[in-house]
Amino acid sequence: MRMRRTDLALEARELWQERTGAVDALPGVKAWDTVRDGLPVNAVEVLDAQGERALGKPKGRYVTLTMEGLSSREEGVFPRAVRAVAAELAELMREVPREGLVLVVGLGNRAITPDAVGPKVHQNILVTRHLVRQMPEHFGALRPVASLAAEVMGTTGLESGELVRAVCEKTGPACVVAVDALASRSLKRLCKTVQLANTGIIPGSGVGNHRMGLTRESLGVPVLAVGVPTVVDGATLAADLLGTDELPDLEGGQNLFVTPKDIDSQVNDLSKVIGYGISMALQPGITLEELELLLS
Repeated sequence: MRMRRTDLALEARELWQERTGAVDALPGVKAWDTVRDGLPVNAVEVLDAQGERALGKPKGRYVTLTMEGLSSREEGVFPRAVRAVAAELAELMREVPREGLVLVVGLGNRAITPDAVGPKVHQNILVTRHLVRQMPEHFGALRPVASLAAEVMGTTGLESGELVRAVCEKTGPACVVAVDALASRSLKRLCKTVQLANTGIIPGSGVGNHRMGLTRESLGVPVLAVGVPTVVDGATLAADLLGTDELPDLEGGQNLFVTPKDIDSQVNDLSKVIGYGISMALQPGITLEELELLLS
């Protein structure tokens, strides 16, 4: 039986509970809820191989931020969302060396709006590597940051992972932060949540187009992943609406994905939130107002 598709650890845990009817804690998995800057935060930590098998996720921590009100431009949500992303990413970076280059990688296809999150985040990253190297007397207090829009094999002829690995071998970063679009099982989470993880990422996994993974094993450095669900698999959505575990036959629509009609503006807003949040996490002394000036 084909399983309902989701990239969110929060939803994978929900699906396990629905399949098993269990209400107790999932063996090998720890989960808890908190609030960050007024925004709900759900954390799921996969502890061992048993947890990996249950959720289909590699061992590590997955943090999901919910940002209701961002798409409607609710007053005050944008700065709170930026600060929340920055704070949660900084938590995941505690085991990363405090000094050294950070390479931010935007994955995806800028020509396809639901898949353009990564390339658009790339445009909202404060890059400092060149400034720190060329003018250390003025910018030496900043952490060196480089950014790369890895694009997709169809436009470059290269696996994203191959390109990122080559850049890592040349520049020797302390860690990589990879940003990509994800798939959710639920319409209510589309463009309203951000998942951060310390497990790395597999480009294209959200639409079943698995590529070379960006992980500590493949790149030789810690890889943090930031993702936004921008699509729902059509069969998964139909199963949820029908209240059935088995995915219905969509008469040739197995590769159908659903996305919001205002996906353009939502991707633009989320990309700015994530880009600014990553920049603030990497440069703790900088303010949102300063970022606006530097990146505008």
